[in-house]
Amino acid sequence: MHTTSITRTTAVAATGLLLTGCAGAGAPLSEGGAAHLTVAIVSNPQMQDAISLQSQFLEQHPGIEVDFVSLPENEARAKITVSVATGSDAFDVVMISNYETRQWAEYGWLTDLQPLIDSSEGYDHEDFIPSIREDLSYEGHMYSVPFYGESSFLAYRKDLFAKAGVEMPENPTWKEVAGLAAELDGVEPGVSGICLRGLAGWGEVLSPFNSLLNTFGGRWYDEDWNAELDSPEFHRAAEFYVDLAREHGQPGAANSGFGDCLNHYAQGRAAMFYDSTAMVSTIEDEGASVVAGLNGYAPAPVAETGYGGWLYTWSLAIPSTSEHKEEAWEFLEWMTDKEYVRTVAEEYGWERVPPGNRLSTFDAPGYREVSEAYAEPMLEGIRRADPEDPGTRPVPYEGIGFLAIPEFQDLGTRVSQQLSAAVAGQITVEEALEQSQEYAETVGEAYKEENR
Repeated sequence: MHTTSITRTTAVAATGLLLTGCAGAGAPLSEGGAAHLTVAIVSNPQMQDAISLQSQFLEQHPGIEVDFVSLPENEARAKITVSVATGSDAFDVVMISNYETRQWAEYGWLTDLQPLIDSSEGYDHEDFIPSIREDLSYEGHMYSVPFYGESSFLAYRKDLFAKAGVEMPENPTWKEVAGLAAELDGVEPGVSGICLRGLAGWGEVLSPFNSLLNTFGGRWYDEDWNAELDSPEFHRAAEFYVDLAREHGQPGAANSGFGDCLNHYAQGRAAMFYDSTAMVSTIEDEGASVVAGLNGYAPAPVAETGYGGWLYTWSLAIPSTSEHKEEAWEFLEWMTDKEYVRTVAEEYGWERVPPGNRLSTFDAPGYREVSEAYAEPMLEGIRRADPEDPGTRPVPYEGIGFLAIPEFQDLGTRVSQQLSAAVAGQITVEEALEQSQEYAETVGEAYKEENR
C-alpha cells in the first residue's frame, strides 16, 4: 500500500476541524474519582445495542464511567478523524475501520493493542476471522479490534420472487439482477425492485459502487497513478449503477444511506437489497423487521470476476493521546469479547449479535440455527475478500470498497457527491465522471511526484 506524508493528511483533517468542529472531551476523572471514558461510535443498530447494555460493563467496572458520543456515519468519520489527526484528547475510544487502522498506526496516532491483548486471559484474538484480523494489524500487531465484520451480499424476498414467478440464480450476475429488479418493481404496491445506496459519502454510496466497479473491470488508477475515472470500464459501471438506482431503486435513492436502505427493506418496501452482510442483525430481527424469515441470500453479484463483495469492519481503537489507556482497553475487551456476543444473544436473541468478527460465533448452536440462510454466504464473502487484488487489473492501492490512501476521505467524498447527483438526475453520468476525473488526477499527480 502506498501512503503519503503525515503532514498532508493532518492538513486535510485540520481543514475538517474548521468545518465540523469536534466533540468535547470528558474530564480525566469524574468528581467521584472514577476514570471517565468518552467513546465515539457510529449510530448503527449494533452499536445502539452496546449503549443499551453498558450498565453491565459499569457493574463489572465500578471505577469507570462511560460517555457515548453516537453520530451518523459521515459525521462520525469527520469528527473522529479530526480529533485523532490533530492530537486531541477528546476521545478515549474511537470507532474506526480497516480503512483508517493501518494508516493511523503507521503515523503513531493509535495505541498498540497487542500487549494488552496478549495479557488478557481468554480474549483469544486468533478467534477473529483471519482476513479481518490481518486488515486491522500493522507490522504484526493489532491496533484496533473488530466489533463486527462484513462483506456484502444480495438479500431478496423469497415470497415476492414466488409471486412474480422468478428465481434467484445461485451466483447472480449484475445483468441478471437488473433484469430481476425490472420484473419485481411494483410486484406489490409501494415495493421497489431493489434498494441501493445513493447518499454522498465515501463510506456510503461508494461502498456498494466500488464493489460493482471492481467486478466490472474498472479501477481508479493504473499502476503508474494515472486516473481512470473517464475510462470505458468506469463509465460502464457508473452508468449501470445510476440507471439501476434510478429506474428500479427506492424513491429518493440519492438521499439513501445504509441506515435508510436497511429500514426501507426491513419494512417490506423492496424486493432486493444489495449491501453489507451486517444487515441481517436488523432484517432477521422480528422486533425490527416485517420481513424476518422471508429472505433468501445470494453472493454479491458479479460481472467479469468470480467475486463481487467487499471487506469492511467497524472496529474499536484507543487514540495514543488517551489518558486512560488501561481503562479504555477494559471497555474494548468487554465490547469485542466472546462473552459480549453471548450477552447480546441472551438479551436480544442470536439474530442481533454483532456478525462477522469471531469464528466462534458461527459455531454457536444458537447462531447456527438463526443464521442458516445467511451464515455461509457471509463467512465466504469475508474470507474470499482480497484487498490487494480487488478487480481484474493491477492497481497501486489496496482496498475493495475504498482506496487505502489518506486522500480518499476527501477524494472519495467529492466523487461520491458527483455520483449521488447523477442518481438524483441533477447531472449526467458523463458530467459526473468528467469532474471526478479532475479530482482524481490531482491526487494521482502527487503520487507520481513521490515515486519519481
